[in-house]
Amino acid sequence: MNNSVQNTIRLVGAGLRALLVLTVICGVIYPLVVTGIAQAAFNDKANGSEIKVDGKSVGSELLGQSFNLADKKDKDGNPLPDPKYFQPRPSAAGPNTENTQYKLLVSGASNLAADSKVLLSNVEQRRADVAAFNGASPASVPVDALTASASGVDPHISPDYARLQAKRVAKANGLPEAKVEKLVEDHVDGRILGFMGDEHVNVLQLNVALKELAKG
Repeated sequence: MNNSVQNTIRLVGAGLRALLVLTVICGVIYPLVVTGIAQAAFNDKANGSEIKVDGKSVGSELLGQSFNLADKKDKDGNPLPDPKYFQPRPSAAGPNTENTQYKLLVSGASNLAADSKVLLSNVEQRRADVAAFNGASPASVPVDALTASASGVDPHISPDYARLQAKRVAKANGLPEAKVEKLVEDHVDGRILGFMGDEHVNVLQLNVALKELAKG
């Protein structure tokens, strides 16, 4: 066997050994180490910031979800919101047509310009709907109840929107209004580091606490 063939075999063998070693290190050991550290140090975040009730996952605190009536729809076939729960802000997220097993939404905004007549019409309709649903005046409806977030899956609403809904939620659940109002205040999260962003309320966490309060 000449030197050229021997060198080629040696180089191929070295390459295969390097591939095997790097595959084990980068494809097995490293992911296991990183996963182990994440599970040990950041278990909640590593598992998607799940919120569990009685050991069952009911969602993630990072993703908004709807709270609709299961068997009632409007004239356009859209599910009606459940009056017993606090409602999230509107969403422009569309249906997922690729993987429908978990009924996921495709995150996204409406992409309507600020001077869009469609956007203006949507906002005015939402203002009327939210006011009627909560027995409030149209002027009292906060802006986050009228416009969708950029992601379409914002899990938060403003404290003002949560407070607006408290009376309706209390009545629908047969609870004292004062108790529901206190529940809202207890779930108001402050600005990040005290100065970034706005005060906000996580809708899922608030509804989980509401359900516990209603059990009474």
